[in-house]
Amino acid sequence: QVQLVESGGGLVQAGGSLRLSCAVSGSIFSINRMGWYRQAPGKQRELVASITNDGSTNLADSVKGRFIISRDNVKGTAYLQMNSLKPEDTSVYFCKANVVVRGVGYQYWGQGTQVTVSL
Repeated sequence: QVQLVESGGGLVQAGGSLRLSCAVSGSIFSINRMGWYRQAPGKQRELVASITNDGSTNLADSVKGRFIISRDNVKGTAYLQMNSLKPEDTSVYFCKANVVVRGVGYQYWGQGTQVTVSL
């Protein structure tokens, strides 16, 4: 019943920008921490950015100064603004949300969205 849907991926040139969105739906009591992860071919999935329900953020060193994570608690949506994109940022980006349903905590993942950065 709980679903996470990512959108906003695509093909951009190096130096360009994209904004990813992650919409959470379902019978959820609360959405706690949300995060963006990425997994490129031949690499493990890595944390890119996370944000708590009170707005505290954490960014991977590789994207500091370029990416911004934010959330809209009313809409139940997280965003990842990606600026100054590099070819190394090419990956499938996944959204994860820690949620509470009927008093129990769960982690849910979105389906992923492809980001490709060309030279």
